[in-house]
Amino acid sequence: MRCFTVLGPSQTGKSTVVGKLSSLEGAPRKSTSPYGLNLTAFTSGNEAWCALDTPGPNEALAHAQHALLASDICILCVSPAPKEAVLAAPHLRIIEASGTPCIIFVNRMDEPRGRLRDVIAALQDYANHTLLLRQIPIREGDRIVGSCDLISERAWRYREGQTSALIEIPESATDREHEARTELLEHLSEFDDWLLEELIEDREPPSNALYAISSRILKENRIIPVLIGAASHGNGIMRLMKALRHEAPPVGTLRQRLAQAGAVDEGKVMAVSFHAFYRQNVGKTVLVRALCEGLRQGASLGGSSLGALQDPASGRSTSAIVPARGDVFAAVKSDHLRVPSLLTRDAVVAPPEWTEPPTPMLERILIPGSEREETKLSETLAKLSETDRGLIVLQEEGTGAQLVCTQGPVHLRDLCRTLSDVFHIAVTDQTPSPIYRETITKPSEVHYRHRKQTGGAGQFADVKLSIHPNGRGHGFTFGETIKGGVVPRNYIPAVEAGAREAMEKGPLGFQVIDVGVTLSDGQHHAVDSSEHAFRTASKMGVRQALSEGSTVLMQPVFRGEIHVPSVYSGSLVQIVSALNGQILGFDRDETVKGWDIFRALVPGAALADLARALRSATQGIGYFSKTFDHFEELYGKEADAVMRAHEALRQAH
Repeated sequence: MRCFTVLGPSQTGKSTVVGKLSSLEGAPRKSTSPYGLNLTAFTSGNEAWCALDTPGPNEALAHAQHALLASDICILCVSPAPKEAVLAAPHLRIIEASGTPCIIFVNRMDEPRGRLRDVIAALQDYANHTLLLRQIPIREGDRIVGSCDLISERAWRYREGQTSALIEIPESATDREHEARTELLEHLSEFDDWLLEELIEDREPPSNALYAISSRILKENRIIPVLIGAASHGNGIMRLMKALRHEAPPVGTLRQRLAQAGAVDEGKVMAVSFHAFYRQNVGKTVLVRALCEGLRQGASLGGSSLGALQDPASGRSTSAIVPARGDVFAAVKSDHLRVPSLLTRDAVVAPPEWTEPPTPMLERILIPGSEREETKLSETLAKLSETDRGLIVLQEEGTGAQLVCTQGPVHLRDLCRTLSDVFHIAVTDQTPSPIYRETITKPSEVHYRHRKQTGGAGQFADVKLSIHPNGRGHGFTFGETIKGGVVPRNYIPAVEAGAREAMEKGPLGFQVIDVGVTLSDGQHHAVDSSEHAFRTASKMGVRQALSEGSTVLMQPVFRGEIHVPSVYSGSLVQIVSALNGQILGFDRDETVKGWDIFRALVPGAALADLARALRSATQGIGYFSKTFDHFEELYGKEADAVMRAHEALRQAH
């Protein structure tokens, strides 16, 4: 079986392309996972094929990345509008990072929305590979009625519902064809010395030699050819299928590429797992592509035995399934198979770094419909995070509530639907509160005596404490200047413990940070003093000092790295400024063509707004990662609003 992935922005006709390709011969078989990955099995040219149709939203890029892990080649569907080329930038990014050979298919060419050369030029801004136009459109007025192959120099006229008709190249297209073919040959000659000599000697190379050169350098992933068509009318589909059949590398090339990327002995790589999901009454289903012969139910893979194998398109299970090299199959009751991963007989090997999805930008607290579902929700989210690497599951600080980090609102919606439909857990979501702190702004002293008589041995401890602000980021410190043993040495650790305990919640209701406490004097009783008494005296004394002192609210500030195509960088200054952020600058992304990395400091309360504004300004393409940087003072109306919200939340609980 040969396998390819179809990916690209939404509304570029990916599913239509797969439907037309798979229907050229016989009846295709199709299945869809809850994550929107469509798998279609079909036959073409007496060969078995598997098409992986990935979801278009950028929030689902992780599933496209994982599909590339199992693909011999991919098709990137793009719009015929030059201004929409930027929407393909994230997909070009992951294609080039993966090393997967690629064919770009400019779809919907029946909709005149710009010049093809402008589309190629706009796409080239985001591709390190040379984009090599292999066809040009034949136009009649504003309509595209056919195409001309630049290698064979043959032209076809499109016919609705029928195969295209071979025609002479129209005179109106002759000059453009010669120009585009010359450019094609010049690019091909960069990768073949024989062709370079033929062009220098002004000899016309035969078409079969040019096809062979083009096929070789595509298999070597040195160029990206560009084909055109309109899948909804079947235009260009046969040519695209021929390119897949004759130019896609064999499965052995994929095995070699994965072994090199994963630093694994090629001979040990038996399979690759690339997608997983949960089904009612079935459990975890893992999609696997065999990279060698000999896999069957009960065989050792990934350090344990394979469970039942299923046809991935129909879902039918049979013990007679013996996948051949290159076949895709579904494994159930094989929970040891992590996704994605490279699989040897004895181990599950971590996938290459390029499969790591973007950092999730949307954080939400999930609240189950009833208290008895809280434990079930926690266990279920842990399972789902194993099958969806774009999802991160945490617990909210303070409340312990289930906190999920998703790629965006569409990803969150799909997660909640899976929880409801598959696991029967109804949840609501709410925005988490930023993690605030408080501190003091001036030093103070306190003298606190703890005395308690309960009938037997009493409690007595007397402490004098100096409390002062520390520098930002220095945290809590404790010292003592005791003389004469007024506080026995064995009680001093208890004084420190009490002071630390007082820092857990200050007068404003938040943890106190960057404060120093010094024990300067005190008294003890030979009978009634104890570690507990001194701990209590210290805790109550520090609390009294904090309540009498000048406390201030502290908000978290994060250092963000915002990744966007360069055309959007200018809009980020206004976005960050509007969120009271601090701009640190930006640089070209040296690892990805056409992208910038914009750096800024952003208040924690503004991160959700940053995610929304970024999605809106970049058409869902931009993303950011964040790391905590420091706490800073928050005053005025903003501080008052935070404390009112905190108090309301406390009373609600």
